[in-house]
Amino acid sequence: MRLSRTHLASWRYVCILILLGMLLASCSVNNPFTGLSGQDSTSQPKLVNASTTCPEDLKQVTSCLTPYSMRQIYGIQSLIDKGYTGKGQTIIDIVSFGSPTLKKDLDVFSKQFGLPPANVEVIAPLNIPESDPHGDKSGWADETSLDVQIIHALAPEAKIVVLQSPVAETQGTIGLPEFRQLEQYVIDHNVGAIVSQSWGASELTLNDATGQQELQKWDALLQEGTTRKGITYFSSSGDHGATDYADLDSKHLGNVPATSFAASSPWITSVGGTSVRQSAGHATTASERAWNGSGGGFSSIFKMPSYQQSLPGDVQQQFQGRRGVPDVSGDADPYTGLAFYQNGVWNMAGGTSASAPVWAAVMALANQMAGRPLGFINPTLYKLAQSPQYNQLFNDITVGNNNNQAANVKGYPAVKGWDAVTGLGTPRVDKLVPALVDAMKKSS
Repeated sequence: MRLSRTHLASWRYVCILILLGMLLASCSVNNPFTGLSGQDSTSQPKLVNASTTCPEDLKQVTSCLTPYSMRQIYGIQSLIDKGYTGKGQTIIDIVSFGSPTLKKDLDVFSKQFGLPPANVEVIAPLNIPESDPHGDKSGWADETSLDVQIIHALAPEAKIVVLQSPVAETQGTIGLPEFRQLEQYVIDHNVGAIVSQSWGASELTLNDATGQQELQKWDALLQEGTTRKGITYFSSSGDHGATDYADLDSKHLGNVPATSFAASSPWITSVGGTSVRQSAGHATTASERAWNGSGGGFSSIFKMPSYQQSLPGDVQQQFQGRRGVPDVSGDADPYTGLAFYQNGVWNMAGGTSASAPVWAAVMALANQMAGRPLGFINPTLYKLAQSPQYNQLFNDITVGNNNNQAANVKGYPAVKGWDAVTGLGTPRVDKLVPALVDAMKKSS
């Protein structure tokens, strides 16, 4: 299921609700961090617009992020200033249907924020009948624009390939075989080394024999992609906190803890969500807390991978031998999201649909710096997190939780180190990327 269905509010709706969101946030103590500004942003005008002002339609939403402010907050700008822009890298975005206005909207977005023209290719290789049982093509169009514009904002010279399926991925195995064919297409045609996936199917709908058989096929494919082809996969962890839907029509949330696939796969870097708020007048300073909708918990299908066994013993106890989700996180709060443009309207990106492409863009900078695809990064991420460098490489989120009150499911608190809301935390990209590249070069 597309994960941002309820979080693509138009600016009119956001403007009404943002005040409530800000009032609630002000009642909590946030975990502060400072992004590094790097060099003078005017040194590369074709890549940087120093303005931190969102479009006119969103000017009343003070928490709206621009590409420049997001790059500053996460320490990306200093790498861009040094020429690490994703150049020579390809990021694949796997979606259903895509967007008929994708390139036109992306041109408006790029012009608004002073970005170079985007290098985008749309491929629809599956010659099969269209299927959209829930009538959600417009939602997938929003999703596609959101994904691509976030990637372009943070890795402005990376090539983006949108791989489209004519079948809607919903719940259970519906749409998964077709997405798997697209994943195989990436491998067979050497399309690129980074895959971003802003969708998920609740594990509560995959526990039958058909679901298990499909997941076995995915497991073999993802293992091949990571270990033999050097592909790095990112998936959104979900937007329903500590649970997910229990039915194929996505109408009823489960009343038990649950995670979603593909984020729960041990071969994928699962990305949860946070809420980022800029300090007034300062694009380089912000506070961050767990976003309540961030999908997180422990898989009912996949076992605890070896890289998570490096976590401290007291943390491991809650895993009970299961795969923990997420691995990392990024901004996912729809009230603190990046401005993006879709079919004539400026919106704010939200849901973990927004945080997965953030990490995909960061990976493009890492691969460019390494001069090769780094591939499976999870073991190295966890190794770095257990090192004395942890708080230099990650923003450790320690405030918030992912309780789902609507489903009466108690979630998990954000705590020091790894937690089942924000994983290891959000990236300090200017420090994390060089450390990741260096560590993986030494281990290769």
